[in-house]
Amino acid sequence: MWEWGLQALTDPAELIVSELITNAIDASIVLPERPPVSLRMLATENSLVIEVWDQIPLDLEPHEADPGDECGRGLTVVAALSDRWGCERTGRRRKVVWAELAL
Repeated sequence: MWEWGLQALTDPAELIVSELITNAIDASIVLPERPPVSLRMLATENSLVIEVWDQIPLDLEPHEADPGDECGRGLTVVAALSDRWGCERTGRRRKVVWAELAL
């Protein structure tokens, strides 16, 4: 973030990366071959885009966490911190979850 001059976005970017990576790793752990999870960050003139790629064959299913739940709020955090976010299937066993922070 420092090299791109985006220090002001460090805290929200850190939280978004943490949530997206954790979700992908948690979902991947049930797969027998434990495929890798990839992180890519792209800085443009207008935004910072954070992408987490995984090989989980299931689509993303956001849900509302109950007050007593210990987990399940990650995508709510991503939605609150980012200007836009989404999920795209890039193959039968490949998807990317992304979040965009406007500059």
